[in-house]
Amino acid sequence: MQNTQPLISVIIPIYNVEKYLERCLDSVISQDYDNLEIILVDDGATDDSGKIAENYAAKDDRIIVIHQKNGGLSNARNNGLAQAHGEYVTFIDSDDYVTNDYVSYMLGLLADDDFEAPMAMCSLMNVFSSTGRREDCGNGEKVVLTGKKCIEMMCYHDLVDTCAYAKLTKRELYDNVKFPEGKLFEDIGTTYKLFLQSPKVACGFSPKYFYVIRSGSIVTSGFKANKLELLEMTDKMAMDVKKEYPDLEKAVLRRQVYARFSTLNQTLNSGDPAVVEVRKELLDYLKKNKRAVLSDPKTPKRDRIAYFILDFGFPVYRVAWKQYEKRKGNK
Repeated sequence: MQNTQPLISVIIPIYNVEKYLERCLDSVISQDYDNLEIILVDDGATDDSGKIAENYAAKDDRIIVIHQKNGGLSNARNNGLAQAHGEYVTFIDSDDYVTNDYVSYMLGLLADDDFEAPMAMCSLMNVFSSTGRREDCGNGEKVVLTGKKCIEMMCYHDLVDTCAYAKLTKRELYDNVKFPEGKLFEDIGTTYKLFLQSPKVACGFSPKYFYVIRSGSIVTSGFKANKLELLEMTDKMAMDVKKEYPDLEKAVLRRQVYARFSTLNQTLNSGDPAVVEVRKELLDYLKKNKRAVLSDPKTPKRDRIAYFILDFGFPVYRVAWKQYEKRKGNK
C-alpha cells in the first residue's frame, strides 16, 4: 500500500564529527515518523565520519550518502537540496541531535493549520558541552504567525531564530534560495528569504532540537577577518527586508547593531592594528545608532545594558564582557 504520509527530506552535512555523528544519526533514525529520506553529505571529512555514514546507510535504506570534496557547509546543504525529493525539507547539523518527535511535531503544527503554512518551526535547547548545562529557548506555546512577524521577532531575538535547522519547509521555497557558498553565517543570509515567501509560519516554541555549543566553533572562537561576513549578511538582510516591509526599519536596525556588538566582543583580546581599526569602525557605528536603538521599546534588555556599560568607555566594557563570559561558562 502506498504511503500517504508526505516524504520528509532530512539533510545532514558532515565534516569531521566522528565523536558526535552516531548520536545525531541515532536521533534521526529513531524518529516516530517513518517516511523519511535521510541525506548525509560527507563534505570531504578526513576522519571516520564518512565510514560511519556508510555503516548507517547499510542498515537503513532511507539513508543516502553523498561523498564530495570539501566545499563548506553552504555547498553541502545546497548539494543535499539538489538530491532531495521530499515534499518538505529539514536540516540538522551533524554535531547536534533531536528529539524522537522532531519531525512529527513540526508536521503536526502544519496539520493543525490544515497545511496552509509552507513552513513550521520549533525551538532549540542549547547544550553547553563544557558543563552540560541546558538552556530552553522556547516558551511552550503554539501559534501561527505571518512571515513578516517572524522576521520582526528574529531581529529582536524573540523566540524566532535565524538558524536553518529546527525548521520544516516546503521544498519549493528553496527553488530561488541557496545558501551563500564560501561565506560564514550563511543562515542569516537565507532564513529571512524563506520567511519573505511564507504568508504563514506554524510555530511551536518547544525545544525539539538540541544545539550543542562547543568551544572552538565559529560562534565561540576569536576574531578573524572573515567574521566580518556577519555584518555583510546582516546588512543585506536589512536592505531586503526594508524594501519589502519599510515599517520594519527599527527591527532590522536593532539586528544590525546586535551584529556589531557580537563582532566587537570577538575583538576584545586583539592588539593587531587591523583589528583595532575594525573595532573603531564598530564603535563608531554603535555610537551613531545608539539613540535610535535605545528609543525603540522592543530593543532587548541586554542591548541596553551593553550600551550602558559602553558609556563608561571601551576598557570598562572589555572587562565587563570578559566577566560575563566567565560566569556564563561556569554555569
